[in-house]
Amino acid sequence: MPETPEAENKDLISRAVRGDADAFECLVNDYYEVMFKMAYKWCANQRDAEDITQEACIKLARGISGYKGSSKFTSWLYRLVINTAKDWYKSQNRHPDGAELIDTFAAEDTKPDEKIYAAQVWEQVHKLPEAEKESLLLVMGQGLSHKEAAKISGVKESTISWRIHEARKKLQAIFGKEQNYG
Repeated sequence: MPETPEAENKDLISRAVRGDADAFECLVNDYYEVMFKMAYKWCANQRDAEDITQEACIKLARGISGYKGSSKFTSWLYRLVINTAKDWYKSQNRHPDGAELIDTFAAEDTKPDEKIYAAQVWEQVHKLPEAEKESLLLVMGQGLSHKEAAKISGVKESTISWRIHEARKKLQAIFGKEQNYG
């Protein structure tokens, strides 16, 4: 979630939707880090995340007038970033780099063997079917509730729960049942 509460940005969002360039610039500044973090968790590569975020900003500029306020702005923004990441990877015909995953998903104070294990888990997450990967990244990576992830994905909350259940089963088959994957 953004550092600036969405309620405080309601007027800014409204002005940007109406075409106010200054408001749009402020909005991008307020949400750029949120967009970058989502892109980075999706691709696990600094340069790719920067490219995806830039492309998402372009799409945001072109599509902000389409935001109707029927969902939280951050939910709408996550969907935009996820779709941009998917499109970008298809156009590049690339996949996340396993080595980058070590730094992406392990805390600084994590032991080296735990960092490697975390990278191996996330490497497998990135091999999951798109829907399962997306659900895990929204719930585990972004810390959203199943309900919030469902709204962003445009599916029922039970679908998110099922996708995460299926993803866990697949990860447990690879790494063992003693681990907790979300």
